[in-house]
Amino acid sequence: MTEPSTEYDIVIAGGGMIGSSLAAALASLELRVAMVEAVDRGAGEQPSFDERSTALSRSTQRSFEALGLWRDIAAASTPIARIHVSDKGRFGFAHIDAAEQGVEALGYVCINRVLGSVLAAALAEAENLKQYCPARITGVRRGPNTSRVSIRHADGREEQLTARLLAVADGARSTVRDMLGIGVRHSDYGQKAITGNVLTERPTDGCAYERFTEDGPIAMLPITNGRTAFVWIAGSREANRLMELDDTSFTAELEAAFGHRLGGLSRVGSRSAYPLTLSRAVRLTADRAVLVGNAAHGLHPVAAQGFNLGLRDVAALCDCIADELAEDAAADIGAPAMLGRYAAWRKPDQQKLVTFTDGLVRLFGSRRKSVRVLRNLGMLGFDLIPGVRRSFARHTMGLAGRLPRLARGLPLRTPAP
Repeated sequence: MTEPSTEYDIVIAGGGMIGSSLAAALASLELRVAMVEAVDRGAGEQPSFDERSTALSRSTQRSFEALGLWRDIAAASTPIARIHVSDKGRFGFAHIDAAEQGVEALGYVCINRVLGSVLAAALAEAENLKQYCPARITGVRRGPNTSRVSIRHADGREEQLTARLLAVADGARSTVRDMLGIGVRHSDYGQKAITGNVLTERPTDGCAYERFTEDGPIAMLPITNGRTAFVWIAGSREANRLMELDDTSFTAELEAAFGHRLGGLSRVGSRSAYPLTLSRAVRLTADRAVLVGNAAHGLHPVAAQGFNLGLRDVAALCDCIADELAEDAAADIGAPAMLGRYAAWRKPDQQKLVTFTDGLVRLFGSRRKSVRVLRNLGMLGFDLIPGVRRSFARHTMGLAGRLPRLARGLPLRTPAP
């Protein structure tokens, strides 16, 4: 049975980290918002909010501050005081220090489960938000003035939602993006990322490590309770072998691959693995629809920038919408001109991060001797050439280029300068 259509200003497809963040950001605007998510969060099955960790950049911190959520997130997050990058078996290394950059932290590491809890609490208080969960979007029809979204509830009941704008935030394998006819370019890295956490003999003292090895990079990130989160990237076959090892054998191999900067490793937690691909949507908008987060771009985790890039999508989209409403409270927030401004704003940032992360993977994945020498000289130059480290740090913190209100720590209703 199909129920009558329900009208909204914006329907958000996807209730993971980016979709929920977008819903929380829109809560301050006088809009009718719906969010459709297929996985029942109450059952503890939402993969976006599991025990994995996410590095939050300075611009992401500012965004959550502007939304009034940072205090609760910070309480369960660990500040990154330094970043140390090295190439195993080579002489070059590079580092970035928060004190040198004049900030209290370069970023923070947060457990996804905690971030999910904070966002869920904020959404529960949003009076202008309706959550359809669990429910799946089964079809999209777009007209000149609205998008009509068909959804199916877990009990089989069907419903029609209409909106002036459909925001697609259902991830890199977005089914809604496919419904809109937006193509995507995929590049398979032939790698998997193994994630988990481990106890280290020596404390990290707030230092995040990126260690490049011949098989792939290993990131070690400081988290709460004295533990360290790791992201170990390896070829798919090797990753499968590592996942089959018992905890003792796995920990021994991780320690051998990373080295002994943190001393011995022990008491590894639960592990998970996922394949790595680069995905890029051929365009960011369609009639009455817009892509944000991994639906628009799926990055390699080598620089830990995926979520931060997606949150800047959220901030920029909210800026464009807020500007429209500031000029006219009845403005058409799904009009082609508004969508064009969003796409033009986001395209350079997205292209820059795609090029940067993909370039790192290929540079440090090369086994050619000449390339190894050049990259080690490059890391030495990074530390020695004036201005290079500061410029890189600003990009890492998400503070380069034109920043939306939220990324500057300002509420959406603050007039743009």
